[in-house]
Amino acid sequence: MAFRIDDTDRKILRELQSDASRSLDEIAKVVGSSKTPVWNRIRKMREAGVIGATVARLDAEKLGFDATFFVLIRTSEHEADWQNRFLEALRARPEVQEAHRLAGDIDYILKVRVANARAYDAFYQALIAEVRVYNVTALLSMEEIKSTTALPL
Repeated sequence: MAFRIDDTDRKILRELQSDASRSLDEIAKVVGSSKTPVWNRIRKMREAGVIGATVARLDAEKLGFDATFFVLIRTSEHEADWQNRFLEALRARPEVQEAHRLAGDIDYILKVRVANARAYDAFYQALIAEVRVYNVTALLSMEEIKSTTALPL
């Protein structure tokens, strides 16, 4: 059964998406409640899995990760064994920030964050040494125009 979210929950979630490091007092004031009910709602949403881990968003470029590649992968392999090896390979590589299985001509798309083109090539060589793929196309992002983890609540 789906967890029911009311308007107050949505307000709390919007505030947490905006800045989860703020105090409960600050969040409660914005949503028009007091600290204890807000804490109880957050706890229930965590227990229900609506709210996952709270993490810090880091500035990739300030940390030396200047290149973002979107990697389009086609494969002729669709057996469970190949898929398991492929997923294990992706999960083991911290450069892969996102991975999606697609409908259509492309089987997978990856978002890969690395320092530069040489680092991408090392990632690519390691990946294809581990799993066989039919075709790989890498697209270098020239500029990040929008990036958010916020859902449109």
